[in-house]
Amino acid sequence: MPSTSRTERALYSIGRPLVRCFYRVNTLGLENLPDGGFLLLPNHISWVDAIVLQLACPRPIRYVIDQEYYHQPILHPFLRAPGCIPINIRHSYAAVRAASEKIAEGEIVCVFPEGQLERRGTLLRLQRGYELIARHASAQVVPVWLDQLWGSIFSFQGGRFFWKLPRRLRYPVTVAFGKPLKAEAADTATAREELLKLGEFCFSCRPSLDRHLAEECIRGLKRRMFATAVIDGTDHSKLSRAKLLGAAAALSRHLRKEFSDERIAIVLPASKGSMLANLAVTLADKVPVDLNFTMGRAANESSCRRANLRVAISATPFIPRLKDFPWPEHVLKLDELLPRIKRQIIFWWIVSALVPARLLLRLLHIPKVGGHREAVLLFTSGTTGEPKGVVVSHRNVVGNVSQFRALLDAKKTDAILGSLPFFHTFGSTVTLWYPLIEGVRIVTYPNPLEPAKCAALIEQYKLTFLLATPTFLRLYLRKAEPEQLRTLRLIIVGAEKLPLDLASHFEKRFDTKVFEGYGLTETAPVVSVNLPDPEPKKPGEQVQSSSRLGSVGRLAPGIAAEIREPETERKLSLYETGMLWLRGANIFEGYLHDPKRTAEVLRDGWLKTGDIGRFDEDGFLYIEGRLSRFSKIGGEMVPHEAIEQKITDLLELSGRDERPIAVMGVQDEAKGEALVLLSAVDVDLGELREKLRDAGAPNLWIPKHIQRVEAIPVLASGKLDLKKCQELAVEP
Repeated sequence: MPSTSRTERALYSIGRPLVRCFYRVNTLGLENLPDGGFLLLPNHISWVDAIVLQLACPRPIRYVIDQEYYHQPILHPFLRAPGCIPINIRHSYAAVRAASEKIAEGEIVCVFPEGQLERRGTLLRLQRGYELIARHASAQVVPVWLDQLWGSIFSFQGGRFFWKLPRRLRYPVTVAFGKPLKAEAADTATAREELLKLGEFCFSCRPSLDRHLAEECIRGLKRRMFATAVIDGTDHSKLSRAKLLGAAAALSRHLRKEFSDERIAIVLPASKGSMLANLAVTLADKVPVDLNFTMGRAANESSCRRANLRVAISATPFIPRLKDFPWPEHVLKLDELLPRIKRQIIFWWIVSALVPARLLLRLLHIPKVGGHREAVLLFTSGTTGEPKGVVVSHRNVVGNVSQFRALLDAKKTDAILGSLPFFHTFGSTVTLWYPLIEGVRIVTYPNPLEPAKCAALIEQYKLTFLLATPTFLRLYLRKAEPEQLRTLRLIIVGAEKLPLDLASHFEKRFDTKVFEGYGLTETAPVVSVNLPDPEPKKPGEQVQSSSRLGSVGRLAPGIAAEIREPETERKLSLYETGMLWLRGANIFEGYLHDPKRTAEVLRDGWLKTGDIGRFDEDGFLYIEGRLSRFSKIGGEMVPHEAIEQKITDLLELSGRDERPIAVMGVQDEAKGEALVLLSAVDVDLGELREKLRDAGAPNLWIPKHIQRVEAIPVLASGKLDLKKCQELAVEP
């Protein structure tokens, strides 16, 4: 083992106890550290990363430091004493040689491969300088992840360093050392993949993820209790956080007393009543099942049967709108039930306001652990067949809310328009559980297809977040005025691909960007999202890009990814195109009573998404399309969505409210599959073929047949109804 100087030992003996006063460091993976010299590769979250890392490591670490910092008079004595190695980025050979010599002497050398502090808490591009050191020294490379430092006063959370109060003393931090990589194998794609896996491992170890969803809601609502929690956009009535908690607590007691059922259906659009019902069912330690009342009778009968639903919560004014709905045995009407338990509501309102959260949890009999137990049951939209019951655990919802919180970094003044139905996974987590837990005000409106009224609510209540699907967003182009949306600081779309023409038209009309995210019902749902770039502190300052056109953003914290070959499942580089697999605390528990389909998509904690994707070197994820939206023609994979975008551009169809075309694959004896263009507008096949050829499109992209239809079938979420589209495509 290498020796340390007297000055160095003195610095460690003073520094370690001092740092321990402020941080409680949990170290994992020490057994992975090689005995000799090696290169350490951590993520870079805060100004104290090096100190925390040294606290976790039993041996001295030699840090490679930018010479601009190394030679600053105040810092120089503290950086020279532990043997830091200065580096000039433009002339790095001397530092590479010095680092290699230290490794050869049995020392640990550390390089922060991102080269700068993260401004969003997500991993940046890995600079290739560390590869030079590793190969020059023939050194093993050990990835290491520092978890939970994002949010400390030394991180950029909140848009600034230092100038914020610490959340707690002895801040909990996890440091996880990964398995060593050989120098020749430690390219940037592999290093990024291993760092993301360590990040997922650390995130999944957080004790808070095992809390019951009801506990998280109670703790969230207890903060700023008298602030407005929800405004109903139909009648403009309001509920404070205390009143919402009190009413939900009283209703939960009624549900516990009257019904022994494990699951309770909720048949309501996005509204104040729907939020109350979902919260009450969760406080009763039961599973809310928001049914998709737009799917039709057969699909809902299947859902009720599979989930064994005997009790539903709805409202008298809403019930007549559903002409052919398979109502279960017991239907509770909120407008009739709540007046009957008014005394209990007042009692629990007072108790909720006066009693500490810990005692309130005991009074309401909230379990201490939620963990992998079922918390929410969602049914997929049935784009390819019968809806599947997606079992979402307490850990999934609590974890995904935590991930979304880190990405969004909301302020107390922020407010969300909640028009997405809660039976949609995006609406469930982001506009229901997230506002309840985080304390973000929400204004609900039951119909996202009424953009004029939604825009009026945005203007009236000065809302800052709009979460929608591209289909719904397109309606705003025609029905909303620019001044109505001027308070929005963030617009995020998901559920389907964002057409680039829609994004550019929206930005041109409303002078605000649209940011695309990505998620699945099976991921609870948030996986990644583009975000606005941080504002420069001074003119001309370079900022870290948080979005990239055509991508779906960087992964949320705590999610690991692999790219595999679709047919053989052979592992590929993250930078290659293939099937996207994900792992994280937000990955669902499986399909309800369907072990076969569960086994098809879940393997050792990894989710096979069904989406074809790749990452770029900056960590942005690109989704090329769902595997089901590719055709294999003549041995090549042909992307339906890319063809649709190309045809839309060539035929200038982008300005329409409704989807004008859809490409489907049908069986073909000659080439395996052939493309059929479903079109809601008149299109001449010969003219289209000529335009595609002139535009340089491959011959395989040219549809073989055009099927004229009245309208392109879509679901309530705005997604293509692939099952109905396929039926139309094969019609003679």
